[in-house]
Order: sequence, then structure tokens, then C-alpha cells
Amino acid sequence: MKYNNPVIKGFYPDPSVCKVGDTYYLVCSSMQYFPGVPLFESKDLINWNQIGHCLTRESQIQLDKVNSSGGVFAPTIRNNNGRFYMTTTNDTTHQNFYVWTDDIYGEWSEPVYVDQGGIDPDLYFENGKTFFMGNGTDDQGIGGIVQCEIDIESGNKLTSSRSIWQGTGGRFLEAPHMYKINGKYYLLAAEGGTEFGHMAIYARGDSISGPFEEYLYNPVLTNRNLGGYEIQAVGHGDLIQDNNGNWWMIHLGFRQMGQWLTYHHLGREVFLTPVTFDEEGWFTAGHSGTTITCFETNRLSDDVVQKEKKSFTFENTEWDKDWCYLRLPHTHNYILEQNKLTLKGTEITMDQPDSPTFIGIRQKDFNAIISCDLSLMHGEAGITLYMDEHHHYDLAVRKDKNGYKVLERLNIGDIKSIENEMDLGSNNQATLIIRASHDRYNFHLYTDGKDIHLGSAQTKYLSSEVAGGFTGVIIGLYAYGQGSLAEFSKFKCEYL
Repeated sequence: MKYNNPVIKGFYPDPSVCKVGDTYYLVCSSMQYFPGVPLFESKDLINWNQIGHCLTRESQIQLDKVNSSGGVFAPTIRNNNGRFYMTTTNDTTHQNFYVWTDDIYGEWSEPVYVDQGGIDPDLYFENGKTFFMGNGTDDQGIGGIVQCEIDIESGNKLTSSRSIWQGTGGRFLEAPHMYKINGKYYLLAAEGGTEFGHMAIYARGDSISGPFEEYLYNPVLTNRNLGGYEIQAVGHGDLIQDNNGNWWMIHLGFRQMGQWLTYHHLGREVFLTPVTFDEEGWFTAGHSGTTITCFETNRLSDDVVQKEKKSFTFENTEWDKDWCYLRLPHTHNYILEQNKLTLKGTEITMDQPDSPTFIGIRQKDFNAIISCDLSLMHGEAGITLYMDEHHHYDLAVRKDKNGYKVLERLNIGDIKSIENEMDLGSNNQATLIIRASHDRYNFHLYTDGKDIHLGSAQTKYLSSEVAGGFTGVIIGLYAYGQGSLAEFSKFKCEYL
């Protein structure tokens, strides 16, 4: 069969995967958004269904006023003796921790902290022992992939932290994962930074603590030399063996806007690439070491059909799975119903590293029509295309002493500009429409049977290459102003 990449679209970076029985489970980073660590399941590695989040309570994760692209970094999911573990880093507080559950559809535990620095932690279980690994500096001050043994019940270190591999010499050695395959220990990692030079590398050895022999043809997977190709920055992967014994790599990558538009604004996404072992136990990945948009493979049954959801509405999404908040929400300001959303604004704006009244869904593709009906009682409310507090585009309705106005506002770094506004008089209701393409957003007001074009803006100013950071555009619904009150209905995001 043929399948298309990415297999999970939109801002779902740093994927990690495990398999229990015939079911695969996957987690991703969530940075400053809450709930933390989206959790997916699949039967075929192609079609993924979000079943929840790992971090759903304030007691599990400190996100108050964390910096954008801070918060929850690269998680790892593993299962040991029937129990699921998810380990991650709060990069803002510099704490590594894990949570666990015996019910993948239920709540996860309170965090168990591990006194080892660095980021991108990994858990490996063997013969009743638990090894904790990440990238950082060991107890002797040596950098690299750092490992210690821990007590899984308490998180206490049972051995000192020791640097076991320094990689191949590329910058930003990160994302380590350990596997035992046919008696050998394989250490998969990433180098090059999670951008255009990203790459997956690996080594193997006879002991879990090394020494490790580097794969002669590293990097095993990278698109760094594919100039102009849509998929870039592949790396930060996790190996998984399917039910038929085939190996795959689940990894991140991003889609740049166009052949020569070297920007990305949808965030880092989830890709699937075949892995093949040779007779000597070394493996290769992808199409000549690259990830492509479409793989044709006999590893998947022709009965498997890759399905893609094209339309997202209030009615066909779930508030606690598909939607997210900026940092820890003030829940009394949200009334979430099956076909309607009511927001109460505060004096906290989207320009602050705080928690404004905001609930959003990830933009999953370039071409889309986003629309909703808005009824505003007081203050300001609307749709925002949000990258971070310094980079977002707003299509909003505002009430002032003269009545109501609709406005198009662009926030690009230190430049905050109302590009266009239009009086609505005493009419407090509006249909807001954003038409998205790979390189532009167009802002529209629909009123009195007329589609009024208010203006447009380039998507590249909401890209990571301009804004910085590790997230992607979130389609947010927001309200602002003390006493503001807004009702949203008929929300729809349709991908073309």
C-alpha cells in the first residue's frame, strides 16, 4: 500500500511510541500548552486517534507564566509489566520527571522527579532494573548522552550519572532512546538541531552502558541535503517493531511552505519511515536515508486505508482532547458546550506570557477555511492565529463607546498594527472568516449577505524561522477585557 507523510499533522513534535499487544501508543511535546503531552493510539501506525493527555492537572506540571516554547519538552512513553510510564522535562523549571498509569484511558500519577539534569529523558527497563537517560552533563562534568540507574518507585538514583556516548560530532546531541535487539544495545539519538540540519544517528554495543560503536554511515536519516523538498528537519525518532516483525521509525519533521520558501509555521509534525536491518545487524532508514511524502510498502496490508479528517467543528471535536489552553487556564472563564463556546475575558492579553482567555486547536494543513459566528456583549473577542505572544494575527470584534467594530490586527515582533477596521454600528454579531494558503492568510467579514475582504498577511511571519521557538500555529478563540463576554458558534475549520 501507499501511505502519506506526515501521519499526524500540525504541532505535535518530538514523538515517542511503544506497543502493547497489537496497539501502538504515542506521545508528543506540548511546550506551554495545557493539557500537557497529547496521547494517541493506533492499530496500524498510519491512522492515529487522540485518546487524551498525560498531564491534565495543575499538580502535575508547573506552567504558570512559563516562557513560550518552554514548559514540556520531548516525552518518552514506555510500558513495563503492564504499567505505562511517560517521562519528560519541564524545561522552564529544569526538572526531569515521569508519571505512570495502569489505565491508558484514565488519569496519570503525580510526577516522580529524577535528580539528573539535561532534557529529552528516556526510560529503559531490563531484568528488574530501570535506566534513566537523557542528554546533558554527568556527575563528572562530561557532556553527552547521560545515564544512571534509578529506583522506579521513588525516582531516586541508584548509581551516579555517567556520560555513555558523545555522538558523531554534530551540534545539539539530543533525543536518546535505548533498545535491545538480537542481543545488541542500540542507542538512537539526534544531532544538528531541530531545524534544517536535523538528523538521526545511532550506535550499538554489547552493554547498556557502552562502549558504543557508531554506525559507519551516520546519519541514518536526514533530509538536510534535500534543498527545496517539502519535508525538512527529520530527526528525533523512536524505533518500533510492528506485529509482523518489521521495524519503523516514528520521528519529527516539518513541511516548509514552498519549494523556495524556507519557512514553516504548522509546527513540527509526526512522520513514519521504514527501517531495515541487514545481516550484520545494522539498520538503514527511509528512501536512501531520507523521508519522503509518500512511501509504497508491502509491510502494510492493502486493507489498511489511511484516513484523514478534513473538517473540524465544535460538534465533531472534544474539548479535552482536540483543544488546548495557553498555560494553566482560569476555567471559570470558559463555558464549553457541544455546539457553543462562551468566553469571559480578563485584562490578560495574548501579548503576555500568561494565561489569557484562549482556547485553540492546531492548524493541521496549509490550505483551509476557518469560520465562526461571534456574538459579543462587551470587550473584545475573535479568532487568532497564534504562534507566540509576539507573533499572532487577530480577526476580532470590539465594543467601544460608539458601538461595535470588526478589526484585523497583526502582531509581528515589536510591531503591533491594526491594518483595517470596519464599523458595525449597533450590530454585535459577525461571521468571521479566515482563508489560509501556504503563504498567506486572508481575513474576511461576512455580513448582510456580503463577503468583505479586510486584508491579508504573510504566513512566514508566524513561522519558527521568524518567531523562533518550537511550536506551530494554533487557531485560537479568545476574549479580552475585564467584563468582556462573547459567544462563539458554528465554528468550522475545513482543510481543502
